[in-house]
Amino acid sequence: MALLTDAGPGGSPCAAQPSATGLVHEALFYRGLDGDSDPAGYSSYTTIITRFLQEGLERSEPALVAVPGPHLDVLRWAMGASSGDVEFVDMAQVGRNPGRILPSVLYAFARRHPARRVRIVGEPIWPGRSTAEYRAALQHEALINIALEQEQVTILCPYDCTGLDPTALAQARQTHPVLIEGARRGASTDYRDPRAVADASLRALPDPPEWWGDMLVFSTTADLPRVRAFVLDHARRAGLDEPRAGDLCQAVQEVADNTLVHTRGAGVLALWQDPETGSLVCEISDSGQLPSRLVGRIPPATADAHGCGLIRVNELCDLVEMPTGQIGAGTTIRLHMNLR
Repeated sequence: MALLTDAGPGGSPCAAQPSATGLVHEALFYRGLDGDSDPAGYSSYTTIITRFLQEGLERSEPALVAVPGPHLDVLRWAMGASSGDVEFVDMAQVGRNPGRILPSVLYAFARRHPARRVRIVGEPIWPGRSTAEYRAALQHEALINIALEQEQVTILCPYDCTGLDPTALAQARQTHPVLIEGARRGASTDYRDPRAVADASLRALPDPPEWWGDMLVFSTTADLPRVRAFVLDHARRAGLDEPRAGDLCQAVQEVADNTLVHTRGAGVLALWQDPETGSLVCEISDSGQLPSRLVGRIPPATADAHGCGLIRVNELCDLVEMPTGQIGAGTTIRLHMNLR
């Protein structure tokens, strides 16, 4: 790993340099929330992040912290009087579906501060994420490098070395150009083309259960009321309350509309319950191809442009699995709504 900056006070790594332009995307490998460091020299979560935020405030960079709820309280306390200068949001809520993070959190914050560099702490991957959520979060981390490449933003992504499995830590090295480990901040020698990582993350979705539940084929707009009634009936029987059942129906209709507008063939809708996540899954498959890896991730320039519907789908659902890069293979999108 090539050293990018000298260590800061106490042997902790410095933040990104003020001359940085465009996206700076860093992974912080931490062990423990409090204290200065562990015996192996890994600075704590609190130590590195508070220094990262304070340095940003000294440079008049607007700052956002998006981490799981329990970590918010730790960082607010550590920032003391400066906490009022930082925006805090609970990633377990705003990022429950990783597909929401880019449009609704990162991109939205950068756009609220035009012509200024912004600084963000974003923790989209934490112990306890389901396997399906992790796949989508890995895809999200890779897509950051494409979607925000030209934005004036520094993003620090903490990774819990004691709670996450080795695969997650290894893949963090592939999705972040810069790593912070102990007293070193340096370039990742394992960094990969983000398009390849994003595509691979959801290239092969796990097979549905042996019993698929129910399926429906739709091919014209005249079928859409039947699609909506089909989903609503299954959602109610699965135990979703009326507002969330309505949200799922709206999300399915958005995807079904895309099938009918952008493909010449029929779409297939399947529903089942996932015992691992405790969710109702709606899968829509068709012969189409997403025009961009960022459809549904970055708001289009106009409200009627392609992609607005898929952003809405991400807002409505607890998890959306939307594979990218499947040229010639059609598109399969899975929508999850938690039942627990």
